[in-house]
Amino acid sequence: MYLHGRESESAELEGLVRNAESGLSAVRIVRGPAGIGKTALLEDVIAAASRLRVMRVAGVEVEQELGFAGLHRLLLPLLGERGRLPAPQRAALETAFGIQAVTAPPDRFLVGLATLTLLADAAADRPLLAVCDDAHWLDRESLQVLAFVARRLDAESIVLLFAARDDDADDDLHGLPELRLTGLSEPDAAELLASSVTADIDKVIAMRLLTETAGNPLAILELARSFGEGAAAESGLTDPLPLDRRLEARFLRRTRGLDEATQDLLLVLAADAGNDPELIRRAVGSLTTAAFDTALEQAQRAELLSPTTSSDPLRFRHPLIRSAVYGGASAVRRRQVHAALAEAVDPVRDADRRAWHRAAATDRPDEDVAAELEAAAARAGERGGYLAQAAFLHRAADITPPGPPRNGRLLAAAGAALTAGAPHLAEQLLDKLTPDLGIPILDAYAMRLRGFLNVMLGREGAVPLLFEAARIFRDADPRTARDTLLEAFDAAIVVARIGDGMSALRIAEAALDVPPVPGEPSIADLLLSAHAQLVGRDYVSAVPLMRRGLAAMLTERAEDGDAARWFLLGVLLAIELWDIDALGRCAQRYGSTARGRGALRMLQAATHGAATYELLCGRLTASTAHFAEFKDVAAAIGADLRYADSSDVLLHGWRGDEARTVAAVAIQAGPDAERPGGLQVQLARTALVVLRLGQCRYTEAEETATIVFDEDPPHFGNIVLPDLIEAAVRNNNATAADRALTRLTDRAGASETPWALGVLARSRALLADDAAAEKLYLEALSVLEQTPLTTEVARTHLLYGEWLRRRRRRGDARHHLRTAHELFLDMGAAAFTERARTELAGAGERARERTPSSSYDLTPRELQVAHLAATGITNQQIAAELFLSTATVEYHLRKIFRKLGITSRRQLPHRM
Repeated sequence: MYLHGRESESAELEGLVRNAESGLSAVRIVRGPAGIGKTALLEDVIAAASRLRVMRVAGVEVEQELGFAGLHRLLLPLLGERGRLPAPQRAALETAFGIQAVTAPPDRFLVGLATLTLLADAAADRPLLAVCDDAHWLDRESLQVLAFVARRLDAESIVLLFAARDDDADDDLHGLPELRLTGLSEPDAAELLASSVTADIDKVIAMRLLTETAGNPLAILELARSFGEGAAAESGLTDPLPLDRRLEARFLRRTRGLDEATQDLLLVLAADAGNDPELIRRAVGSLTTAAFDTALEQAQRAELLSPTTSSDPLRFRHPLIRSAVYGGASAVRRRQVHAALAEAVDPVRDADRRAWHRAAATDRPDEDVAAELEAAAARAGERGGYLAQAAFLHRAADITPPGPPRNGRLLAAAGAALTAGAPHLAEQLLDKLTPDLGIPILDAYAMRLRGFLNVMLGREGAVPLLFEAARIFRDADPRTARDTLLEAFDAAIVVARIGDGMSALRIAEAALDVPPVPGEPSIADLLLSAHAQLVGRDYVSAVPLMRRGLAAMLTERAEDGDAARWFLLGVLLAIELWDIDALGRCAQRYGSTARGRGALRMLQAATHGAATYELLCGRLTASTAHFAEFKDVAAAIGADLRYADSSDVLLHGWRGDEARTVAAVAIQAGPDAERPGGLQVQLARTALVVLRLGQCRYTEAEETATIVFDEDPPHFGNIVLPDLIEAAVRNNNATAADRALTRLTDRAGASETPWALGVLARSRALLADDAAAEKLYLEALSVLEQTPLTTEVARTHLLYGEWLRRRRRRGDARHHLRTAHELFLDMGAAAFTERARTELAGAGERARERTPSSSYDLTPRELQVAHLAATGITNQQIAAELFLSTATVEYHLRKIFRKLGITSRRQLPHRM
């Protein structure tokens, strides 16, 4: 098939097909407006992919509300192989498709991993081309799963192609490689026009036609058709409507020339998409079988429906034809057709579709139909189809009169949309609420959802909304009030600056004032009490509560929703308490559970915790691998990559990477930062302090550390204290150093962990006289060497060595400076390595030269694979850990071996 003017686009897609035959995978989103030729281009590449197995699905507008419907149609040929999937993946997929009874909603990312596994296994036998046409009309759950798969493809011999119109605010395909189609050039458009008509066209009219159609192939073909039908040459060119509307008008005029039976068939088909020809027959009802077949033949002869065999679904030749038929019918006629479809649908096997058609058949409030829609929403939620759940609830609200029940349904719909990761849809639903009903609880739920929404969109104002909602909940529902206040803490501490006159102290005071809930406190209760005491009272009195909350996080079942939901706050408590062992255990435990469940949001937090743990332990290469996975997961779940990309700022600070650290600090904490507060700001400031200390730029280090000291933010106010003391001492600022030491003494004494006591001893040594300083340095080393905190051990050796050199004990100094240099060099801390090298040279010894580890030459994904392979686990286990295919793991291992110059996995630990 020759496509006019699409030679380069065809060549690009055919190149992807050839690469798949060589083992590589690729993704393309073919974008463009209606009629631009997206489907034709896909058909062209399918024809060229004769050696590939082809699987295809097309989005259907009426199925948008049926969660996982499109994915089910795509994977239908492979479902016979689902028994080979790991049990969690198989269970998630079968639950999503309604194959097995629902025990819990499946995680959509576990459904995504199951989809990836099925596709990769199929491609192992024969390269695979998977095509999703009209992706903008796929149900959102299917699109999210396929977007997840698209971001994991690498070396599976799979080409995944989508055709979609321009993206919107909640587009799940955003950021994937695109091939954007525009109108044909004038010569190509003229050639297409000339090849499509037999009669001569006046040159002036032809030029006007080409100008008006803007090179849109469908528009050119449709207007060219009018010449063959004897229509006026200017038909379709004088209407000021947008091009797609003009095309719809032409299609509608064509249907008006057909008999009534054919028009009935087209309207029924437009109302239900026609995936089941027998359903269409039943709904048409008044037609005999012979009349139905005659009507079908007429519609196909008029080029309104695509040719079909007896087993094919009925399909419009172009989506605009469906829009024209449905939009051109009167509201009364559309309702009649939906009523007929509702009667024709099996009420047991297809109850959800029946409910949807019943709703479309009514134009007034109907509680029976609304209740049926609510039941369909509940079923969708149980299958993990949260956007379908939102759609059913939204429709139920539409046929509910204004009042509390309608608002309740809209709130439930908005909550489902937020669960599905669609904040813009949730906002539209919340905007439909009837105001001033005088029911405070409903107002509070709306505020709470708007608070969540602001968090997801990175907007300020989340905390005041959550705070006010909690105030309303306080007496009527203390349980929800406590949860909402913890959400306010989470938003304030983790996400963004509190702002709007709200203070952390005010939240803490409100939390301390909320009555306790009867019975054993939940993890949320313990975490709220700990944070309220920490912010609202003092650190020392909060320590027992923080320990209790952290202990609960480590003893509670990791798969419990409450524990998983508040995982990040639990990890931050470990940092607040200087408890490195708890940090490592939390990250490992919840990370393992998240991988097993496919729970990527929990995995995102767990990988950040693991990266931080490895960083503090001086294993910067392992930390790099974890941060790479954190960013990878962030992309998979649609997180804001502007902030995910700079999440490893502390790693850059330790590496001594000036450019990356300063750039990340500018994004997170600079004067033009879009989100000027929260965890990322404190990470950025801490990273800058570490960088400047390594560079011996003590004045700048003290300035930044003082900002953190004055704000004393939860979870970061403690960790900067030893840094501030070191910088202030080097700047001869005894007052600042004493203030910081006083705070450190109180808090480390209350914490009593080896990490806290070790840095306290080292900090006291910096301010002590000579008689006491040496004993304190040795005490610090003795305590810290019992921990995995290589960064703190190395810094203590460095400071002790510097102290010894300045007291002219050069022999003793060389031992500690040499040790510090070796430790910093091993971990890849360039700035501190140079500081130690300079000090060692001053003590009379030249540091040994050593070639840096070649593991730094690996890409982030290769580092992830190499790090896991070095632990001895299998390729299949690595694939499960990283949500990749086994083929991709094997591909990366080959590249890793070549880069590192090794031939065996046993050599990996020595080269990492």
